[in-house]
Amino acid sequence: MLFSLLTSLNRAQKSWVFLALDLIWVVLAFVLAQYLTNVSRIPSPEFWHNAWYLLILLPVSATLIGLLGLHRVKLNAYGIHDAITTAGMALVLGVVGVVLGYLPGLTPALAPKVLAVMSLLFLVLSVSSRIAALNLVLYVLRRKQIRKRVMIYGAGQTGQQLAAALKTDDTFEAACFLDDNIALQKTRIDGLRVYAPLHVNTLVERLYIDRIVLAMPSTSRAVRVRIAHELEGVGCEVRTLPSFAEMVLSSNEARVATPVKTSALLGRTAMEDILPSSTDVYEGKNLLVTGAGGSIGAELCRQLLHLKPARLVLLDHSELALYTVMQEISETTGFTELKAVLGSINDMELVIDVLTSNDVDIVFHAAAYKHLPLVETNALEGLRNNILGTRTVAEAARQAAVDRFVLVSSDKAVRPTSIMGASKRMAELVVQDLATRSDHTRFAMVRFGNVLGSSGSVIPLFQDQIRHGGPLTVTHPDVTRYFMTVTEAVSLMLLAGTFARGGDVFVLDMGQPVRIVDIARKLVEGAGYSLRDENTPDGDIAITFTGLRPGEKMHEELLIGSDMLTTPHPKILRAQENTLSEIEIANALQDLRRAIETRDVDAATSTLSKWVEDYRSGDIDTNVVA
Repeated sequence: MLFSLLTSLNRAQKSWVFLALDLIWVVLAFVLAQYLTNVSRIPSPEFWHNAWYLLILLPVSATLIGLLGLHRVKLNAYGIHDAITTAGMALVLGVVGVVLGYLPGLTPALAPKVLAVMSLLFLVLSVSSRIAALNLVLYVLRRKQIRKRVMIYGAGQTGQQLAAALKTDDTFEAACFLDDNIALQKTRIDGLRVYAPLHVNTLVERLYIDRIVLAMPSTSRAVRVRIAHELEGVGCEVRTLPSFAEMVLSSNEARVATPVKTSALLGRTAMEDILPSSTDVYEGKNLLVTGAGGSIGAELCRQLLHLKPARLVLLDHSELALYTVMQEISETTGFTELKAVLGSINDMELVIDVLTSNDVDIVFHAAAYKHLPLVETNALEGLRNNILGTRTVAEAARQAAVDRFVLVSSDKAVRPTSIMGASKRMAELVVQDLATRSDHTRFAMVRFGNVLGSSGSVIPLFQDQIRHGGPLTVTHPDVTRYFMTVTEAVSLMLLAGTFARGGDVFVLDMGQPVRIVDIARKLVEGAGYSLRDENTPDGDIAITFTGLRPGEKMHEELLIGSDMLTTPHPKILRAQENTLSEIEIANALQDLRRAIETRDVDAATSTLSKWVEDYRSGDIDTNVVA
């Protein structure tokens, strides 16, 4: 009842209560001081005659309390500074009492020792009453709610400050410390036990820990990220507490993560703004995107919706990928009809049914296995999907007499050294063959460099490695790649569809290739970390070189030969390259089908070597840094 009454008071009313309490402590200290300094413990006859001191000390006390603002200090904010202020007030009271004893005509005078004891008693009563009141309030409040228990990783200064702050928090409470320092383990700091990190899983369960806070800002950010990653599986939240210096330092004094400019990663200026729109070609048409759940296919669907097609059909063999992209783009369809088809590009009946039942005008074939190491170790499935699947979709498009067919290819198709690259080049040859025998459908191919942010690209890999504290893995210090943005890739593909005359291979003039190690360095610095190497051993994140993987090239190319033709756009080039005859393509596909059906990887590789120009199986530069 009393507690409810006190907690219902407003700030002004609480201030008056604390002022009254302090004045009571002045009176009580005055009385107790005389008792404690009286040897006989019995009041002398002059005891009550000294009460005139209170007539002066009480108004002085009230004035000092008001000037110092002691009655306005919140309980949960009362600290050492306020206790020192109270001590100063107690000292002033004692001095005033001593001065009063020397004023003429005022008797009897109290001995200085009595006034000194009074000052000390007032200090003790005032400070302890506030501490007791705070603990009482916290006790009552905490009985009404359950606070989350926090384990503090780091028993240093920051950790101790956090533990002290949580003592007055209504939501969280400190349960214990973790620290790598053996000297601190099994000790107690501010009443909390310090444990070794080795027992963290047991402690989380035994102490009912809800959250772990890393309070070790003096360590490098990379180390903190690594520890946080290691603690992810303990069954509770993990947070990192920055140092107070990191929170208040200016941008010139603290490292601040800044986004890496796209031009810095591309090695050139992005071309999104200079690639023209293709709105008129696709508006009102029925479009099919294969591999719609992949990174390129999904972005293609997003961009196509802005061009206002009548119908957009999404085909993918991954249920989750197809569902995800449909959920994303379904809110921006406008008047476009969306249709999701779950199935394989190797199913001819399915593909023909999709094309004919939806009256498809243009096909964008983005479905492919493109992760180089995975395709290298799963060669037969890579060939089945990338070559035979492309043949299925392209032939179905020719039979259904669609207007245009655009294949997404790769710079790895040029003088390939990997199964994936050879499969993409063979897919180009298949499409070029069909282009020579098509009466209606116009076929085209687009060679992409590495698309920033796409699945299989080094950028997401590097970003994930940075989040986990590194190191960043680069195959070779001199390896280079061409890079393009997703918008550039999609714009190029859309333009290729408008430029296609039959069997064209389009490439984007992407300037000079970029060293992968330079991209890794820029991403580390852009994330706010410093690079750790021989010159800076105290840096945050290191770059390690693992050696080129089987089938991986040191440098990629965009053109097989030197002959290039122009297009209506100066930044888009048309490659002029050798093709295979209809009979050669038929023989190659027959050999591939036989190799795939018999699970003969050597036969499949031999077929690629025979028909793909300049294919060098597993030919990698062994001059690597391990």
